[in-house]
Amino acid sequence: RDLKMSNLLYTNRGELKLADFGLARLFGTPPPGRITTKVVTLWYRCPDLLLGAHTYDTSVDIWAAGCIMGELLKNRPLMPGKDENDQLQRIFKLLGAPNERIWPGLRKLSWVKTGKVNLEDLCEKHPYTNLPNMFDFLSPNGMGL
Repeated sequence: RDLKMSNLLYTNRGELKLADFGLARLFGTPPPGRITTKVVTLWYRCPDLLLGAHTYDTSVDIWAAGCIMGELLKNRPLMPGKDENDQLQRIFKLLGAPNERIWPGLRKLSWVKTGKVNLEDLCEKHPYTNLPNMFDFLSPNGMGL
């Protein structure tokens, strides 16, 4: 649950190893009651957790892996947010703002429900993804990754 560049080790034999399993859980093991949303380093934290989701699965690791891939391709952090709100703004600026059609249940997340995040404002500010512009050097297959 804490995939980030500093937790990746590369051996002289070309092997990639993961380090720091302090937040790891057994796969398929249900969490003991309510779980914290602050399980991933901010720059690699998925929007679900930033918006207050209280359940999560391996998708948080897939999101972090995508952020790492972007960082490797750009040779700099993809979305180096200063705080949770700034991180969300950076995500939506890059990927476009979500809506209920593409993210069922979005309005039930605590930051949306309480008005801490205004979806209408976000959709107006960030209606489209900027991902193809940021990675214009990738082939369609590379972009699909």
